Amino acid sequence: MQIASENKITIDLIKELWSKTYNTEGKLDWSHILPYYDRDIFFKDTIQEIHGIKDFTAMTQRLTKRSKQLKMSIVNTIMDGNIVFIEWEMTLSFKKYPSSILYGSSRLKISEEGKIIEQRDYYDLWGDIFDNIPRFGKVYRKFIKSKFG
Repeated sequence: MQIASENKITIDLIKELWSKTYNTEGKLDWSHILPYYDRDIFFKDTIQEIHGIKDFTAMTQRLTKRSKQLKMSIVNTIMDGNIVFIEWEMTLSFKKYPSSILYGSSRLKISEEGKIIEQRDYYDLWGDIFDNIPRFGKVYRKFIKSKFG
């Protein structure tokens, strides 16, 4: 795989970009990271599947508008060829409930041009949020364990 050195995505660059995205006083800012995404980006997470930079950019704008405060801590990163795995912890703040930590990971695929062509995020959205709601979290986990555990 040939990647131009000025566009080469490294572990250090990934950590820097993700840290800036989520830790600007808790408010999201994707402006610095979007140029690293390919125009044909394929993104998928627990909630949605997105094709193309236009729809991906719109998703980041919706997330920024909707979020009062998000913080992300990068726990681990590893790169093997053109695949990058990021393990992260994201703290979400809500009006009525205590902050929740979402534990997740992202798999990135880097194109030959050195841009992120695929991103797949893995996390348990509801479980991590429900765990922080008094009494409800225990009921939810008991239900999940009885049905799937």
